[in-house]
Amino acid sequence: MTGNTMRQLRDETSLPAIGFGTYPLRGNEGTDAVLSALDAGYRLLDTAVNYKNEDAVGRALAETHVHRSDITVTTKLPGRHHGYDATLESFESSRRLLGVDVIDLYLIHWPNPSVDKYVDSWKAMIDLRKDGLVRSIGVSNFTIDFLTRLAAETGVLPAVNQVELHPYFPQESLVDFHAKHDIVTEAWSPLGKAAAPYNEKVIVDIAAQHGVTPVQAVLRWHLERGVVPIPKSADPDRQRQNLDVFGFSLSAEEVEAISALATLDGRLFGGDPTVHEEM
Repeated sequence: MTGNTMRQLRDETSLPAIGFGTYPLRGNEGTDAVLSALDAGYRLLDTAVNYKNEDAVGRALAETHVHRSDITVTTKLPGRHHGYDATLESFESSRRLLGVDVIDLYLIHWPNPSVDKYVDSWKAMIDLRKDGLVRSIGVSNFTIDFLTRLAAETGVLPAVNQVELHPYFPQESLVDFHAKHDIVTEAWSPLGKAAAPYNEKVIVDIAAQHGVTPVQAVLRWHLERGVVPIPKSADPDRQRQNLDVFGFSLSAEEVEAISALATLDGRLFGGDPTVHEEM
């Protein structure tokens, strides 16, 4: 089973339905984990400047037998590099570390509103795409207000918004907004982090009914909602299990039952751990 089922993006490119998250894998461990993920069938790799592993991902890209054109490479612009010129400089550094001519998906890691330069960075990313150096551009950790401002000031909406999303924090209003505006939702920490929603009885029962693991049931829940999950694991067996979710489907009632696990404190305390490395 591979992750080659594709999602079409608003810019006429496409994105694998499941990605491989690389945080916090670094060094040789990171390279080995990415190579294992590619061998398992992953074709969407997710890294970032703040993960400090673009070099490890780049080594895997150089060593893998998988053709470069079959791999979607994502990296993210950190908050400390916001601004038009700073974005271009950061992009060149990422491209060098990854060892690629073109970055397939380039995201603003978070809006960094206190600095308020994310629109300038977005304009630089639009130009990078026009120049053919980036295939698709998007954002991460953006709210509806931030997305709306991008559209109002540049006329260009992101192809992707990668946000925290899991059964305890299903982000229903944001996912609905994305669907209405042709933005693909990606989920970081799709299995939860501070807590493990896949241990909930409702998910365990649904998984048993389909003959799959609870983790597979959660990942399928993402797919049923039109979300691209980005699970991460350095273990080859878990990598393969996480990708093997295309042989079954969940009913609308099962999706709703999992979404009903949402809690007021479902969002992880502190959010994206890499946000605190931005400044």
